[in-house]
Amino acid sequence: MAHVAGEVLLSLRGLCKSFGGLKACDNVSLDLRAGIITTLVGPNGAGKTTLFNMVTGHLVPDSGDIIWNGQSIVGKSPWRIGRMGIARTFQDLRLFDHMTVQENVLTVMEPSSWLWQPGGPKAREARRAKVAAILEATGLTRKVGVRAIDLAYAERKFLSLARIMATPARIWLLDEPASGLDRGSYERFLELLRSEVRQGVTVCIIEHNLDIVVGISDRIAFLDQGSLLADDEPSKVLNDPRLAAIYFGDMTP
Repeated sequence: MAHVAGEVLLSLRGLCKSFGGLKACDNVSLDLRAGIITTLVGPNGAGKTTLFNMVTGHLVPDSGDIIWNGQSIVGKSPWRIGRMGIARTFQDLRLFDHMTVQENVLTVMEPSSWLWQPGGPKAREARRAKVAAILEATGLTRKVGVRAIDLAYAERKFLSLARIMATPARIWLLDEPASGLDRGSYERFLELLRSEVRQGVTVCIIEHNLDIVVGISDRIAFLDQGSLLADDEPSKVLNDPRLAAIYFGDMTP
């Protein structure tokens, strides 16, 4: 289903989540719009990952609602939310370490995961072609038969992205996907992500590295202590001295 650029795909409405006396998410309302990259920034403990966990069904909000394509998804299981078109990466990547690169990508493909499963020669060939194209785009073609555990760090990052690319998901939630990448790998990652956005994918990223934030964001949402303090164009958020003081600490003598 094609979406008009700027159309609201995912709407978070008044989300609250507490753990004991800690408010990890305090009345957060945020819209993710089609065709752009929105970056969640803020200090550690700001509530960014908690938001991702609620959207993907790993946590249930105490109150509020999450609307995806006009439908509430609160209370749905992570696998069902994934099948509805929302995909996610994790900081710890969660790859199948002892499977090959190709096998890791195949495990997330629909309608069947393995080349030997039913579907006929045309279906099997289509899966092979899709995997080959994804591995080419992520620079992993020569690693097709290598186990995930034997990959270099940057290659593991790209394999995590390749797994999302193999799904039919139209919105990607990426938790620090470019952290730790060398400059060349980061530039390839940025180019790849922009290409996917041009083809209709909508992206929300959690990121701490300001160079990456500046290079990748169309919109920035700034969180602190569970509250959304800003949701605006990157220049307006990054040039706000109040937010800079929160993020970097007050530098006033």
